[in-house]
Amino acid sequence: MEVNDVLIDKLAHLAKLKFDAAEKIEIKNDLQKMIGFVEKLNELNLDDVEPLLHMSNEVNVLREDEIKGSISREVLLKNAPLHDEQFFKVPKVIKK
Repeated sequence: MEVNDVLIDKLAHLAKLKFDAAEKIEIKNDLQKMIGFVEKLNELNLDDVEPLLHMSNEVNVLREDEIKGSISREVLLKNAPLHDEQFFKVPKVIKK
């Protein structure tokens, strides 16, 4: 794939960016290096390589879900600075 000024201008337009001439040259060189790296990776023989789905062989390392006791609503609301009979009251943070 060829990286030219038209491609740089198109990418800049899509990203809503503006580049001067020096930045365009630098970006063109960087993109050419990235594309060269990906083309080099395409040369690898990956016929016997299975796709990697997880980084480890562990299937599920999470703990079991267990129902445990909890604190009653009344006890929780005693520690709240503002509350009504059922809920915590917090200051309004979103203005309309």
